Amino acid sequence: MTRILTPLPLTSTNFAPFGDVVEARGLAKPINYGYSERYHDLAAIDTGAKNGQILVNIFRSMPRTLPIKIEIMERHPLSSQMFMPLSNNPYLVVVAPKGAFDESKIEVFLAAANQGVNYHAGTWHHYSLALNAKSDFLVIDRGADDKNCDEVKLKGPILIRL
Repeated sequence: MTRILTPLPLTSTNFAPFGDVVEARGLAKPINYGYSERYHDLAAIDTGAKNGQILVNIFRSMPRTLPIKIEIMERHPLSSQMFMPLSNNPYLVVVAPKGAFDESKIEVFLAAANQGVNYHAGTWHHYSLALNAKSDFLVIDRGADDKNCDEVKLKGPILIRL
């Protein structure tokens, strides 16, 4: 049986069990003689397990046809993984809680073009789901020689409709 999910708005509160929402929010500190504003400490980047190092990448995601079919999920047990959109397009965030994978707990969020996400270590998630057009994401994650990605195949597909 195919399950159908509709995205929730991406907010810091409803995304908290899975990670951090990265966006210019809260009080900004004026810097650079008042010509810039700093929104400080927006995500807890966690890459230190087993001597991991921080990697800075750009992922380019191709848009998917709606409704989007989800068939796999992944997690990075040793580190967080942050995605910040560089394109002016919304995108979808599909997540499930840390721990033993529970397909019934998958949630989907609609992220605005000015919102990034930082998945906590071990949080199950789908890869980037661009909407509307090809989209680039700045990705900060862990580099090391060991394995830091687990994948699971869903029992049945999940469809996401907007």
